[in-house]
Amino acid sequence: MTENNNSSTTEFILIGFTDHPELKVLLFVVFFAIYLVTMVGNLGLVALIYMERRLHTPMYIFLGNLALMDSCCSTAITPKMLENFFSAGRMISLHECMAQFYFFCFAETADCFLLAAMAYDRYVAICSPLQYHTMMSKKLCIQMTTGIYLIGNLHSIIHVGLLFRLTFCGSNQIDHFFCDILPLYKLSCVDPYVNDLIRLLLAGLIQIVTITVLVVSYFCILFSIFTMKSKGGRSKALSTCSSHFLSVSMFYGSLLFVYIQPHSVNEGDKDKAGAVFYTLIIPLLNPFIYSLRNKEVINVITRIINNRTFFTF
Repeated sequence: MTENNNSSTTEFILIGFTDHPELKVLLFVVFFAIYLVTMVGNLGLVALIYMERRLHTPMYIFLGNLALMDSCCSTAITPKMLENFFSAGRMISLHECMAQFYFFCFAETADCFLLAAMAYDRYVAICSPLQYHTMMSKKLCIQMTTGIYLIGNLHSIIHVGLLFRLTFCGSNQIDHFFCDILPLYKLSCVDPYVNDLIRLLLAGLIQIVTITVLVVSYFCILFSIFTMKSKGGRSKALSTCSSHFLSVSMFYGSLLFVYIQPHSVNEGDKDKAGAVFYTLIIPLLNPFIYSLRNKEVINVITRIINNRTFFTF
């Protein structure tokens, strides 16, 4: 809290969604249910991929890591948000705030590259099936995943380090439901021009690289699919890629809406709506998008259920 205009803020107030008491219980129940289903769905998918040797392939390794990052993103944000629905002060310390943003930024950056890696994997599988095991070896898959985590960690450290150069000496009210970077800029007594410039450069670079990989991969995939003579092969290839394309469209659409623009033109309510989508809704939907549209995952789940039913009786 600030004592005067010259003191530095060490705690913030997260405004959240609403001050109306009659809505808080409803919102708590809704977001708690979303969080519960998100964690069960994503961690269940991670456990399924880990336990089933048939799923130890590059596509499912990337998918398992995507589910893990979705769990990380949701856990970084939702518990504190749920607590604040019934907290009188709705306080979060400066270091808690920075830690929350670090894990959020790390998970979202990793998601971008994991989605690009999954698109490249599908490109190799469909366009060069005979060379798939050579071009997408398990060793390369592990190296790509390790590199993705290193990039996500570096990206987060840069932004958190730059946030510590700012001084927060005015209002300590963050008009958001978590410590995002744009609302923090608005509270800074130091001009955040350098921070915002680096944010745009890094975010732009990440989006350009990952979107380029996605667009090129899917262009080649679609060209290969539509030149297939077998209707069965064409249908199978489209089914394999459709779930990934849906997830990519939702994720990048909401992310670009919020971050790839000067922060001065952002409006608080629009920021919150976009943030709810990519921090809570997409992690909720991803396990169902990839599981329900994937015959191999459904077959594994069905076999596990049948085995347990047989064992029970």
